[in-house]
Amino acid sequence: MTKITDLRSDTVTQPTAAMRAAMLAAPLGDDVFADDPSVNALQEKIAGLLGFEAALFVPTGTQSNLCALLSHCQRGDEYIVGQYAHAYRWEGGGGAVFGSVQPQPLAHQPDGTLALTDIEEAIKPDDAHFARTKLLALENTLGGKLLPFDYVQEATALAKARGLSRHLDGARLFNAAVAQAALAMKGSTTPGYVQVMAEARAIAQCFDSVSVCFSKGLGAPVGSALCGSREFIARAHRIRKMAGGGMRQSGMLAAAASYALDHHVERLAQDHALARRLADGLAGIEGLTVEAPQTNIVFVDLSGAARDQSAALMAHLSTKGVRATGLYRLRFVTHLDVDPAGVDQAVSAIRQFFKA
Repeated sequence: MTKITDLRSDTVTQPTAAMRAAMLAAPLGDDVFADDPSVNALQEKIAGLLGFEAALFVPTGTQSNLCALLSHCQRGDEYIVGQYAHAYRWEGGGGAVFGSVQPQPLAHQPDGTLALTDIEEAIKPDDAHFARTKLLALENTLGGKLLPFDYVQEATALAKARGLSRHLDGARLFNAAVAQAALAMKGSTTPGYVQVMAEARAIAQCFDSVSVCFSKGLGAPVGSALCGSREFIARAHRIRKMAGGGMRQSGMLAAAASYALDHHVERLAQDHALARRLADGLAGIEGLTVEAPQTNIVFVDLSGAARDQSAALMAHLSTKGVRATGLYRLRFVTHLDVDPAGVDQAVSAIRQFFKA
């Protein structure tokens, strides 16, 4: 039987045996009554790690971003966001649909940033003709790209100076932190847990609220957390209830997330190394343009005679036990359940298709 290498996303991972054991051993309560000890412990842990007063455990990153948008903004308000930010493009327009909060999307620069001049110009004057600009929402990593820390500081300082709140979709915040720590260490060694957490906290503290995902990269089966001030989280808790996010005995899921924070952060560097291995393996294939990965996501564009072969390539990969996505570009994501042999399997299958 052909081994399956699933590179569609880092959300496809299975809980490890140790994570399953932690889930089974988790003490439980009713989180709607705020008495699930495992949920409370997770919320205290992630808030403390990132330097916030409080946190809220939610089932999905989409709900976490929705709670943030609707807690920062009211009906008729507006948030500034990137065209390819998950909270704008990939979450069904939730802020607009459920909160009547208008997005003001901006074009990304090649490095994933939003130009400071574009942010400045997008802030509306206090006039009845315009929606009230209330929030700047950034994402880090964005499509696997690490936002430069100097930029994050400058953009959030600009927003604060103009009276805007600042939210980070940090679904892959710890991937960003690993990459940022590696840059700070000039690649001399693999970043350790302390260094990674210090970078994660430094990024997070540029914002008023941060959403982090436990089921991307960290390998938990379900869950995200929204971090912020106690007052902000109290507002978000009300939104979570309206959105159906009260999960009762959710401590089993929280225990998986807590285990992931303790055991699966430092190892993200392995995923980054495997992404580079994949990109290197695809280099030089005629018709493929491979974007050098900064973290765990490899994007590939087809060009020339290969431009219209995306569907055929996906079908070929499927027969070879390799799964990927090609929604708008070919995307390959490394994660906890991918090893070097799996990456080599994908490279071999793609080279076979292109006879390279």
